[in-house]
Amino acid sequence: MRSMHFSKAFLIVLAHGFSSASTHSGGKLSRFPDLPKVHSKYKHRVIQEAQNAFIDYLHTTRSLPFTFAEHIARNSIFSLCNLIKKIDSFYVSTFSRSFSKLLRYQPINEFEFFFESIGIDHEDVPRFLPEKFLFSEDVSVLNVSFALSGFGFPWNTLGRLYKEKVSIFSQDSAQVIARLRGFKEYGFCNLSVVGICLAFPHLLSLEGHSGCDDIDSLFDDLKRVYVELNMGSFVEGNVDGWYEVCCKVKVFYDLGCEKGKVGEWICRKKELFLNCPNDLLLRKVDYFCEFGVRKDYVGWFLLKNPKVLSLDLETPVISVLRLLEHFGLNTKKLQEISQNYNHVLGRNKMANLPQVMRALDLHEWFFNKIMYTNSRLLVTYSIGFPDQDIDEEFNKALKEIESSRLHAHTASKLDFLKGIGFGENASTIKVLNHSHGTSSELQERFDCLLGAGISYSKLCLMINISPKILSQSPEILEKKVNFLCQEIDSSLEILDSFPRYLNFHLENRIKRRHNFFLWLRENGLCAKNYSISSMVATSERNFIARLSGIHPAAPKQYLECF
Repeated sequence: MRSMHFSKAFLIVLAHGFSSASTHSGGKLSRFPDLPKVHSKYKHRVIQEAQNAFIDYLHTTRSLPFTFAEHIARNSIFSLCNLIKKIDSFYVSTFSRSFSKLLRYQPINEFEFFFESIGIDHEDVPRFLPEKFLFSEDVSVLNVSFALSGFGFPWNTLGRLYKEKVSIFSQDSAQVIARLRGFKEYGFCNLSVVGICLAFPHLLSLEGHSGCDDIDSLFDDLKRVYVELNMGSFVEGNVDGWYEVCCKVKVFYDLGCEKGKVGEWICRKKELFLNCPNDLLLRKVDYFCEFGVRKDYVGWFLLKNPKVLSLDLETPVISVLRLLEHFGLNTKKLQEISQNYNHVLGRNKMANLPQVMRALDLHEWFFNKIMYTNSRLLVTYSIGFPDQDIDEEFNKALKEIESSRLHAHTASKLDFLKGIGFGENASTIKVLNHSHGTSSELQERFDCLLGAGISYSKLCLMINISPKILSQSPEILEKKVNFLCQEIDSSLEILDSFPRYLNFHLENRIKRRHNFFLWLRENGLCAKNYSISSMVATSERNFIARLSGIHPAAPKQYLECF
């Protein structure tokens, strides 16, 4: 009876989350197209008349079945309004006649209306439009859509299938229906199959015909959830309910959990499945994936420890050193962190915990501790006392920020730094003062360097040593890294000890000096290999003095070349 109680609550939530009305015209009824020529009191009447005229056009002129003509006309409000705007002389009394005349003589891209009607946002529709304008030029798309709708798919959800697996709509409609009927043999009704296919569109695609064992395992999971959670009387025949059920199962498949096993674990931990909304589940998945561990580890961890789904992992404040002590890090390692990772120490938000651990290069160790203690250490952690690990210098700087004219801009940059693992300490303020750009620009530059192959913890150390790294565009940073690796033929590890390399001008400093040393070696004038830092970091005067020591004529040649 307890599982029955949970199921009722679960389905009540579902009923509010995925109704046909909420998905009308892409689920964005709050955004209504502008009709500048139409007075607001006539707008509803004008649109209704336009819809009726368009239904008549599709049914009578284009020979579409009336039901589907109505589906298209009623669910393509933006495309319809764009057509209304093309009427030059607007009079309410003659609008219906003018609009019908427009339909007869104005070339219309019928697919534009179709794609909006099946739930694709009108702003995204142009990405999907074929070169053809008329339905008669590509009947397979309509035939498959009619077949799916006839089977029970809500018309304005077909866009989900189209965006995920466009190949579904190039098949013969009889093939699609045969496939759907085959799924019913697993013991599900029409609308249950609809909900399943909306969550797993690949089941209907041409590729879906291979891998029968994989499909069997998927349906075994769904059947087990259906039976053991006693959901029969609640989701049977309920497309919305089945879609939500399947989306939860799909989260774990996407993480790499084995099909055929997920259903068993969901049924062992009913509270995970019944009490956690999908959006919350996805947020928790994203949170633990930020630790940089294998995704299937995250999946199995959540399946086995659903209590973490009820934890607030966003607003609590953590003290980095005290948290590491709580998790059992030894004294020697704590001292090493205090000496070498001063930029991470102090306080931070629990929301930034994965990035904090990556900045310390302890992310795998920390996640394993969470996993092997069944999240007990995470659940039991709390700040010891109100003033624990508060940095006075940071607090003083924070007050200055709050009273400054650019408070919002600076606070946003500070949030970025804390979001990549920097703590509330004096080092973070130093980096903040030397990093120029918006928080989104700083994030883009940080991501660029990560993408170049620099490890997370080393990149944070580099920024702490040389904050101006983040004041350059991603394009410039990428060119400097490429020159280092491809032309200088050096590894990224050189940046550990010489992060300032990225601060120097590529053309006027790095390339100029490197190319001249290359010329000296090629001409047998210099046998010694100088380090990048000795080539680039010295002042122009000292650099020329060094050239004099290599060869008396070298400074003159250098100055003539540059």
